[in-house]
Order: sequence, then structure tokens, then C-alpha cells
Amino acid sequence: MEYRFLFPAEEEMIESAIFYEDRATGLGSDFLNEVQRSIDKICDNPKLGRKESDRIRCTILAKFPYSIFYAVEEGEILILAVSHQKRRPGYWKDR
Repeated sequence: MEYRFLFPAEEEMIESAIFYEDRATGLGSDFLNEVQRSIDKICDNPKLGRKESDRIRCTILAKFPYSIFYAVEEGEILILAVSHQKRRPGYWKDR
């Protein structure tokens, strides 16, 4: 199954990778790899994530304190948010 990011979700992911890379060389790449691993799992099994609503699901990254919120729409996965788990819940819901 194909996937695409909403622009704000892609920005969140990039900003987080830059944050981690500034902390330690290679950590930003590790973060991006972990996001990709999670998205690959979602694409293989779209019902993998915990159900947040009728159309939205969430999966947690294994090695970083982040969640990926996504919807399955017309044969594709739409990434709504790549959210730090300490961030205000639901901030992304108007996307």
C-alpha cells in the first residue's frame, strides 16, 4: 500500500530528526529509519495501530517517544502526525 504525509506531519518528522541529529551524530538518521520501519509495518497491515476514531489509527515508535497518527483513505495511508508523546494530545486533529 502507498503512503503520503500531510505537509505538517512531514515537517514534524524533519524537525525531530534535526533535533536528534544536533544531540548526537547519526541519531537523526536513526529516528528517520525508525519512522520508516513503522510506516512499512503500517503499509503491510493498515489495521496495526490502535484505533483513535472511526478513521484514525496510531502506532508508537519502538525506539523513540513518538507516535504516528494515520488514516487509511482510498487505498493509501495518509500520515497525519509524527507526534512526540509529551506534546498536547489531539493538537493535529484539525488537519
